[in-house]
Amino acid sequence: MAKKLIGVYGASGFGREVMPLVRESLGETANECEIVFIDDHSELAEVNSSPVLTYAEFLSRPASSKAVTVAIANSEIRQKIFAKLHEDGVGLINIKAANVVIMDEVSIGAGSILSPFVTLTSNIKVGTGFQANIYSYVGHDCLIGNFVTFAPCVKCNGNVEIADHAYIGTGAILKQGRPGKPLTIGEGAVVGMGAVVTKSVPAGVTVIGNPAKPLTKEALRG
Repeated sequence: MAKKLIGVYGASGFGREVMPLVRESLGETANECEIVFIDDHSELAEVNSSPVLTYAEFLSRPASSKAVTVAIANSEIRQKIFAKLHEDGVGLINIKAANVVIMDEVSIGAGSILSPFVTLTSNIKVGTGFQANIYSYVGHDCLIGNFVTFAPCVKCNGNVEIADHAYIGTGAILKQGRPGKPLTIGEGAVVGMGAVVTKSVPAGVTVIGNPAKPLTKEALRG
């Protein structure tokens, strides 16, 4: 009988970090699965001892069932891949490192990736396609939308709301909001590396610095 086929969509940097987490998540059942990378742009047949297939090859591969985790940082591309997987009847899997901490009343949508040392505290709602890279945390009473991306070491304190497709850069700190008056990060907003966000960020705006301010030509020259 054909094995279960598990794909890591994306064989570049983040995908290579996620592959060991997939094997870890499967535990003893990993022997019952064939685990591959999916990448239409790789010229390699193998990466880190795992086969690399195109998406068409993945679909045509005989298997008892198929499921994928999408290790693509670009949230819009991630959303398109999710839609394609849904159309083709391919399931999504949530990936969580063994040392991730998840406390009380936390809900997480489909297709999430939680890297090592991530912490989600209490009373948190997370949408579809969330990625939290190493050492990131989400404090209490936060609401995170769909296809939100945390780079490594993001510190999202309590009572913060983050809209769809926001990107939070490495080492960024989001100040705690207040009950009934959360700090908000708008849809498609970008918080730059190391930024300290003390005020809400409008949709589509990129902020940098400490305290974080909108990115301007003057800021780039500085």
